[in-house]
Amino acid sequence: MAFDLHMALVILAAAVVTFATRIGGYILITRMKSIPPRMEAALNAVPAAVLTTLVAPAFFIGGWESKLALIVALFVGLRVSHTWMLVAAWIVVMIWRHTIGL
Repeated sequence: MAFDLHMALVILAAAVVTFATRIGGYILITRMKSIPPRMEAALNAVPAAVLTTLVAPAFFIGGWESKLALIVALFVGLRVSHTWMLVAAWIVVMIWRHTIGL
């Protein structure tokens, strides 16, 4: 495999842009005396948006064991800690795969 200068420059540019957006947000927030309500609302919505982008494809594209595990994780997560939620979902997937099959 030969060294591709174009690909290396694309990777470097992506790294610089990623770093700039992350450090830019930090610098912007630290320079503000107070966070405006609309910005605070947007920042509060980020975890739900990220969770949705991770869970929705797994639910709609994954098999039945994924769907069942996510539903179990939802209900367990409403009652106990996140660690137990992950353990419960993992157990559901393992039982499904070992008893019903892939």
